[in-house]
Amino acid sequence: MYLSSVLMTFGGLVVTAQLKPIAAAYGLDKGVVILGVNALALALMLNLISTGTTRPFWGWLSDHIGRYNTMGLAFGVGALAILALVELVHHPIWFMLLSGLTVFAWGATFVLFSAAIGHVFGSEYAATNNGIVYTSKGVASIFSGWGAARFQEMTGSWIPVFWVAFACNLVAALLGFLCLTPLVAGMTER
Repeated sequence: MYLSSVLMTFGGLVVTAQLKPIAAAYGLDKGVVILGVNALALALMLNLISTGTTRPFWGWLSDHIGRYNTMGLAFGVGALAILALVELVHHPIWFMLLSGLTVFAWGATFVLFSAAIGHVFGSEYAATNNGIVYTSKGVASIFSGWGAARFQEMTGSWIPVFWVAFACNLVAALLGFLCLTPLVAGMTER
């Protein structure tokens, strides 16, 4: 779970923490898209809306299709959104929509990991266990903040950073679908 959280948070934070530099690199922080507002400002607004809707949606879905299937689906959606950014980041509308979709998928981590930790480890040390897994966001922030910016400087483009973020989200999705379900089933049967 910890590895999956680090990987998924990396992808989500790259898009949120680096949104302004990404927009600036593609000229999306200038020029009007809709009603006198540029693509960066619209993407920030859409990301806030995504953040507000993501938690109830993924929580509801996990109640219907299972926690770990929902993780796989959410993390896969995040991977696809970042993959699409590789090709479409320079288009203002796609930049806004895909950054919002990435944030929407990443928001699943805030709901699903807390529930999964309670499911696997019980409620006795729930706060401690959640705190331990929550440190994964700190680990990911090092790589998605400073690390992603440094990688962009080295390569001269955000595209390689997107590829790394895509790979992280894809691995997290595969962990959700292929590893966490059987692993947790084996742990909770005892």
